Amino acid sequence: MSLLEFLSNGLLSYSWWQILLAVLLSTHVTIVCMTVYLHRCQAHRSLELHLAVSHAFRFWLWMTTGITTAPWTAVHRKHHARCETDEDPHSPQTRGIWKVVFEGSELYTAAARDEETLRKFSHGTPKDWMERNVYARHPNLGIGLLIVIDIALFGIVGVSVWAVQMIWIPFWAGGVVNGCAHFWGYRNFGSADKSTNLFPLGILIGGEELHNNHHAYATSAKLSSKWYEFDIGWMYICILSGVRLASVKRVVPTLHLVKAKSVLDNETLEAVLSNRYEVMASYARLVSRVCRYELVKGERLCPHEKHLARRERRRLFQEQLSRNDLQQLALPEICAGSPKLRICLEFRTDLSSIWERSNASREQLLFQLQDWCCRAEQSGVLALEEFSLRLRQYA
Repeated sequence: MSLLEFLSNGLLSYSWWQILLAVLLSTHVTIVCMTVYLHRCQAHRSLELHLAVSHAFRFWLWMTTGITTAPWTAVHRKHHARCETDEDPHSPQTRGIWKVVFEGSELYTAAARDEETLRKFSHGTPKDWMERNVYARHPNLGIGLLIVIDIALFGIVGVSVWAVQMIWIPFWAGGVVNGCAHFWGYRNFGSADKSTNLFPLGILIGGEELHNNHHAYATSAKLSSKWYEFDIGWMYICILSGVRLASVKRVVPTLHLVKAKSVLDNETLEAVLSNRYEVMASYARLVSRVCRYELVKGERLCPHEKHLARRERRRLFQEQLSRNDLQQLALPEICAGSPKLRICLEFRTDLSSIWERSNASREQLLFQLQDWCCRAEQSGVLALEEFSLRLRQYA
């Protein structure tokens, strides 16, 4: 093979569609390494990987992105700890959506250079010989090795292949997930931040599309929550687990209902605290049902109030709102002429405040939950009474 033929075709002599397929495959592997190893295994400790798999993932990420474990883990943990505040490394709520989408990589790099962030949030990440002497010391060496491999395999077009591989993670992870997934999308759970699910089928970004689910249950290895959602990263984890190369430590807790149970006890409290976002999602559906009934019945509302109530009811129905979001709604106007709806919204605030009291003992929390249920069952709102009786069955 002459030099000209080598530069034109590379060692593989692939056609354009074969090159495209190779690019998509390699970038997908990078996404899988990112979500399974960096995100779920290292940042949140939701699973353990076999040492050989961890080394393979670390090497691939070093070669295709230049990312090393400790800085990425530290920046992501800080994002969760300081979410949507001025200290959040990449929140579109404080920095602007377009800055995060188009400059997400720069924001990550700036945060990764902060020694205080690394010292505080990078604990538990690998510090072996390879990490100290290869990955952390020579982060650009892997990127240089990749362009040599791409040119050798695909010829001069390998430069374009390399360029796509280089921008894949900064765009999809740094821009789309960190930016769009805190700005647009749907919400299953009323987490305190603005996280959203971008799309129910988590294939393109390895399941990271289900970002609201992740923020609600950050330590879960599985990011899908509803029956219509699919997390391809979880599929790979199940495959690795099936061949004993991975061990899942935590997933979203399963809520069990015991039909004959009517006494609030420590099991009930534990179930409510562990599934608090699911509890509040159920409560949001209750408020929507009361809203719907009051609007049909609402002869006492003037046309303007009816229109406003319908608009805000749609928000209550379509989004699982956090407590801060709820306070921003036009509640006096919604509740005008609707005492039942006012009661439901007041009880919602009281319920969510139970687990916000971090200094309370288990006995105090149990007493507060018991008091809430007793008041709900005496409220005169049938739907609220039914919800309380169902809550007693949690185990």
